[in-house]
Amino acid sequence: MTGLFTLLGTMPAVTDKAGSEARDKRVPQRDSIIGRAAEHAATPPVDTTHPPRVEYFNLAELTLTDSRGFVQPVETYHVEPFGLYFARTVDNPHFRYIESWLLPALSLRVTVRHQRPGHDRGQTQYLEIGDYAPVAPKKWRAEGHYLHVVARPGRPAELICVDELLTAHAAGRIDTARTCATVQHATAVVAGIAAHEHRLETWLATKGITLTWL
Repeated sequence: MTGLFTLLGTMPAVTDKAGSEARDKRVPQRDSIIGRAAEHAATPPVDTTHPPRVEYFNLAELTLTDSRGFVQPVETYHVEPFGLYFARTVDNPHFRYIESWLLPALSLRVTVRHQRPGHDRGQTQYLEIGDYAPVAPKKWRAEGHYLHVVARPGRPAELICVDELLTAHAAGRIDTARTCATVQHATAVVAGIAAHEHRLETWLATKGITLTWL
């Protein structure tokens, strides 16, 4: 945990215009995460976490292999220079269909869930921090690193699962360098959204990324 504090301490404080606006909108910054880390170091939590979830995507066969090893059908894949899109039907009591984009350059996965009647929460985007990249022709790999951001247009983005990341780090499920990188990526995402009218698409457009949905 000492190494994590050292790396977190080297993370630059946000001082530009975007960072200033982010602070004004109460965006979670590194100090709050360092505080959580201090609490975990003082009282080591019981490890109830899972290893980082890994999925494999086979574009040629229209399948994905989930973190449990089960092969699931995918209805469509689409590749852009900035990432991979896929959509599929799911068996879930709250939502029936999901669409996702894997964005390697931002270490980001963006998902929209099509809610079932009675479970509609409005236009909500679920963002997961992790490693996403092609690993072979027509094959991609995704590894989630615990931290999530919930984004709703026009509302402050919410950073969640910080305790899960810190517990996983304390248990040795994710190393210090990767933990710190995950925090840095998540902070950049939240600050970027806050600085662009709380709209994910507006921030992504500044990076040459345009996401399309059904």
